Amino acid sequence: QVQLVESGGGLGQAGGSLRLSCAASGLTFGNYAMGWFRQAAGKEREFVTRISRSGIIAYADSVKGRFTISRDNAKNTLYLQMNSLKPEDTAVYYCAASSGGLYLRTTGEYNYWGQGTQVTVSS
Repeated sequence: QVQLVESGGGLGQAGGSLRLSCAASGLTFGNYAMGWFRQAAGKEREFVTRISRSGIIAYADSVKGRFTISRDNAKNTLYLQMNSLKPEDTAVYYCAASSGGLYLRTTGEYNYWGQGTQVTVSS
């Protein structure tokens, strides 16, 4: 059974930093592309960033230069370092695993999802 468990969310201040983790089990982690998505209240889930199996990274324009995705295949863990936080970053953040896809920017390209972790940024 595949499990993705996010942690590290919470309350942050504008201009501050938070680091999210996603612990994966039940799958061969290195064989999957991994992504982070977020969903603000009343909005659709949106792409944040992803890292391919080979380590190729892409970011949404809204987080480029502020967020950094990384993965540790030995620990089966995905990370999201969030710096220079803004109130508009407030959302539930989800990690996801994909066995294949072209752009890996849409939810339909991912096979497995975590339960999400809330990030709230105060101004």
